[in-house]
Amino acid sequence: MNKTLKFIAFVLLGVVTFPAMAQSTDLARIEYTYFPQSDSDNSFRRFRTFVNFPIKLNDNGAYLIPGIEYRNVHFKYKNDEAFSTNNLDRFQSFTGKIGYTFKMNELWRFGAETGVKVASNFTTNELVRDDFIYTGSVYFIKIKEDDRYLEPWRLILGLSYSTTTGFPFPLPVINYYKRFDEKWSYGLGIPKTNLKYYFNDKHQVQGFVTLDGFFANVQQNFNPYPQTRPDANRLAESMSMTIVLSGLGYQYNFTDNISFYAYAGYTVLNDIRLRDKDREDIYTIDDTNTFYARSGLKFSIL
Repeated sequence: MNKTLKFIAFVLLGVVTFPAMAQSTDLARIEYTYFPQSDSDNSFRRFRTFVNFPIKLNDNGAYLIPGIEYRNVHFKYKNDEAFSTNNLDRFQSFTGKIGYTFKMNELWRFGAETGVKVASNFTTNELVRDDFIYTGSVYFIKIKEDDRYLEPWRLILGLSYSTTTGFPFPLPVINYYKRFDEKWSYGLGIPKTNLKYYFNDKHQVQGFVTLDGFFANVQQNFNPYPQTRPDANRLAESMSMTIVLSGLGYQYNFTDNISFYAYAGYTVLNDIRLRDKDREDIYTIDDTNTFYARSGLKFSIL
């Protein structure tokens, strides 16, 4: 497989909600995630698919990479609340992004990506300004190759900005990966830290901790509190889910590029909230840790 394409996958499989998905080498994916919520009848289901299209610009390792992603979040909101939950059960997002990468020298590669996402419950017949989320990232990647293993050593340094974070400045991205044995590798960073064992070319298992979640606009803002509350004038204008997951994963490789995977485990942090116009928390929906499961198919550059 072309080494330049490996670099592309490391840099430009971005996310809009969470930066640093440069740990992944996936160019396309179809995935389903399920989170039953402990101590409530709520549950969270998500369908996600994306694809990226590397376009070679020259023979010196420069590529343009447009990509698209779709997410459908079904939140079964069964809590008995003082407000109507009818418009809070379905959220969708549509993302378009474009990346650029080139080889700086024999050791370092530069990558940049910008994108826009439309994420909302879409309860009206038109898009509104708050439905749009903007992102931008820059990365510097150093890879040391070894004939014994595949991508045995990789360092990623960068900055990533998203309008959903609430911070008006880019956040740092640091990731380190090493294949230190024919059977073992590890990755340290955000959104994922893992330790992986390779039984053979077909079967892999891993233990991991990773960050997940979603953020979307609520088009028809509402007041979740009775008017007698001191903060009764604060309106819920968006919904967010921030999750830290721990667990085990299994991957089966049908070919060198097509794989099935399944992950299961327990959340370390499970925070589902309504937010106001300043992205400040206004109402906690669920914050109890719970079991989760995720599986899918992916096309990867290995």
